[in-house]
Amino acid sequence: MTARSAKDTSVHLDAEAGAGGEFRRQTNRFTTPFGDGPGELPVEAGRYRLIVGLLCPWAHRQLIVREVLGLQDVISVGVVDPIRGDDGWQFTLDEGGVDPVLGIRTLAEAYRRSDPEFTGRPTVPAVIDLTTGGVVTNDYHHLSTQFETVWRPLHAPGAPDLYPEELRGEIDEISALVFDRVNNGVYKAGFARTQEAYEQAYEELFATLDGLEERLATRRFLLGDHVTDADVRLYPTLARFDAAYHGAFHCNRQRLTEFPHLWGYARDLYALPGFGSTTDFDHIKRHYYSIPIVRSEYGIVPAGPDESAWLVPADRAALSSTPDEPYRRPAA
Repeated sequence: MTARSAKDTSVHLDAEAGAGGEFRRQTNRFTTPFGDGPGELPVEAGRYRLIVGLLCPWAHRQLIVREVLGLQDVISVGVVDPIRGDDGWQFTLDEGGVDPVLGIRTLAEAYRRSDPEFTGRPTVPAVIDLTTGGVVTNDYHHLSTQFETVWRPLHAPGAPDLYPEELRGEIDEISALVFDRVNNGVYKAGFARTQEAYEQAYEELFATLDGLEERLATRRFLLGDHVTDADVRLYPTLARFDAAYHGAFHCNRQRLTEFPHLWGYARDLYALPGFGSTTDFDHIKRHYYSIPIVRSEYGIVPAGPDESAWLVPADRAALSSTPDEPYRRPAA
């Protein structure tokens, strides 16, 4: 039986607290991009293993893109336990507690193979080079767009264009706002060490959700008729909102289900291949309610909300001029 401890989480949360009690997320240690330029990571089928936690919104993005673009046979996936152990993320879900491809028990081992002096928090997602067994990138900020662009030669036939060139400026702009105020905003509220820091994050979060609610009143997806990388980035936070952030992180002005357009939008995405199929509410709840600052003394994990509500049809296709084509076809 693998040990469970709050030690790893508590130590790193202390390290990521600012002087004003605000949460400051650590920077990514490995950020070399994929490509064919000098010093870039070569794009090769079968060379890399993507390590994820089904609990993690940053990892969830990569799983969505991998499935939507048909990269399942190109990049393998390993899944860590949703509860962090004494040495970070562990492969307790695999037989013998060992990743069957990498032969390691903890993700920290792969980080230390790349950098023996690494002392930060080993994070998911992490891409492991099977030729070395070490982490080559944990840059969740850019990994999905790299899968969408430089990995295009390995996409499945007919895979959609999630990051069309002419929309990249707009996608990047809205994604930056969503990351700061929503994706990371819930963490800034949940991990705040002062009332002032919490309330600032809370107000920014809900002001941004109000703006997104208004935006989605007249368009099916964030950029219009088709799913883009911007939707891939927003969806994981929405999927975790009622199950975790509303209660565990005190983001409780209202639930996702109380935003008519955002809730319909989230269900619309959930029904598409790659979104609902990569959403694991059990892992999500078990993780967030194991974090020391929110964990029940008795280890109780909430039974709700009712997951069947995600299966109710969203009826948002009428907002689109291409209702039967939620994905944009790639340019010829």
